[in-house]
Amino acid sequence: MATTRLTQARITALRPRKASRDVRDASLKGFGIRVYPTGRKCYFIATQFEGERIWKIVGNAADMSIGEAREHARIMLAAIRSDTQVSSEALPFEVVAEEVFKRYGRNWKPRTLAVNRNYYANHILPWFRGQLITDITNADVREWFSSLHATPGAANRSAPVLSVIMTCAETYGYRPEGSNPCHRIRRYRCKGRERFLSEEEVRRLGRTLEHHESGFPMYVAIVRLLLLTGCRRSEIVTLRWREYREGHLHLEDSKSGPRMVWLSSPAQRILKELPRTSPWVFPSSRTGNAVHAETVEFFWRRLRSQVNLQDVRLHDLRHTFASIAVMRGENILTVGRLLGHNNPGTTLKYTHLAHDAVAEAAETVGSVLGGSAA
Repeated sequence: MATTRLTQARITALRPRKASRDVRDASLKGFGIRVYPTGRKCYFIATQFEGERIWKIVGNAADMSIGEAREHARIMLAAIRSDTQVSSEALPFEVVAEEVFKRYGRNWKPRTLAVNRNYYANHILPWFRGQLITDITNADVREWFSSLHATPGAANRSAPVLSVIMTCAETYGYRPEGSNPCHRIRRYRCKGRERFLSEEEVRRLGRTLEHHESGFPMYVAIVRLLLLTGCRRSEIVTLRWREYREGHLHLEDSKSGPRMVWLSSPAQRILKELPRTSPWVFPSSRTGNAVHAETVEFFWRRLRSQVNLQDVRLHDLRHTFASIAVMRGENILTVGRLLGHNNPGTTLKYTHLAHDAVAEAAETVGSVLGGSAA
């Protein structure tokens, strides 16, 4: 195992190999850096205590300087060597957070893990970096949450990530059981972002899609399927031909897990007319893999500008599918199955549309019968 005095320049110069490798620091015994084949680098400590080998991550090299890492490592090593038990009270927040992402992160899907890491890096770590994991109180969390009042959406998405870190800290023995300081943190009320296309807007969109069909047939088909199925963008963009059979989509992996999507005749017709030149329904001409989501978004931004729907996201096509189903009399449970919601409560946001449909029906009947009853 290589040993050298670690400096920022030397760490930057370390290149990945086929297998992980460790480089020990010559100036602090028990401290080093591990370089993974992916290029990721993390600081670690490795020592012996009462005959037991102890190896712990100090932090990600991308998140802290060598000076910060060495200081954290010194605290961790001192805590281990000064007690009859491995003390966790001296562990900085970010050290425990990294352990949580490494151990608990496997429970999240790759995209969810990436999103959670982003919220952690941008909204959580800057506030709690350097604080000891056992010192963080409910008052600290409330103060942090209040500091994010200008970005309530980011605050609401960051709070569950922090709560997971604190819950795992209890599980790993770094905090007393039942001490999660995130409990009773009330989230911000955010204005709903659901945008439903009217039937007239759907017709305008359809006419514009017809205009682009000859030039961009694949992207036109993607947008049409999103509108006709209520699927999420990722579910359509990464669709494989093996998942389409017997008039249904048998999605192997979606946000809510494997699920079946019922296809209408227009949706089936779109798929039948597509060429099968790849395992992917919508392959990229450059990579051979599934078409990249960003190129679909680029096409959509151009398209919605032409239709004067600048405030409409691709995800709003899913809301439109659901809203039309509810307005045409489908019950909430059926709509939930169409959308692939595991939790029926998720579909309840469309309840007001059902109420609107009933009110409209009452007015229609009233206008017909009102004269004879008067």
